[in-house]
Amino acid sequence: MDLHGLPGTNPRPRVAIIDSGVHAQHPHVLGVAGGVGIDATGASHEAYVDRLGHGTAVTAAIREKAPGADLYCVKVFDRELSTTGDALVAALRWARLQRMNIVNLSLGTTNAAHEAALTEEVTLAAQQAIAIVSAAPQAGARWLPGALAGVIAVEMDMTLSRDICEVSVADDGRTTARASGYPRPIPGVPPERNLKGVSFAVANVSGLLARAWPSWRPLDR
Repeated sequence: MDLHGLPGTNPRPRVAIIDSGVHAQHPHVLGVAGGVGIDATGASHEAYVDRLGHGTAVTAAIREKAPGADLYCVKVFDRELSTTGDALVAALRWARLQRMNIVNLSLGTTNAAHEAALTEEVTLAAQQAIAIVSAAPQAGARWLPGALAGVIAVEMDMTLSRDICEVSVADDGRTTARASGYPRPIPGVPPERNLKGVSFAVANVSGLLARAWPSWRPLDR
């Protein structure tokens, strides 16, 4: 199944973007509905300004596809693209308690010590019909939470247009999406010189899902 241009009936889905925060006034973002910062211990604070640019680029990709969505930025990275399992679990919990519809989670961990806590949050989110979109296992690595049942696992396919993702649902109900790893284009900057990777494949899927919400809801299948 292709998710491409499918009209939604809810113009304002709530999307949590777990990343490095956001420059909310960037012209490709044009404001967000709110956000939170989460430190390495899992404690929350009010600062979610982006110091790295990654979260802003991810937010811009989602905003491009779902201009009517309410975007909330959950900052777990500060000066480098690295965080803790406690922060990751706390970010998912925040998104669940704030009743998000979609959670964009381009990061992941291969540390199995966090699997039980992540599984609990994914299970609770699924019970609330919250779609968690995260990177699929790749190159032999079992990325969490993307490897868990109840998560929309995203694989990168650079041959696909940024305006489409290919979605499949396995017999066991697990949903996999394939999407381009290119971000929203920057005028005058060649694509090969811009940021790219699975983070933006995840963002492209989240944006398309937000645009279609709730006409197509993988967790209902």
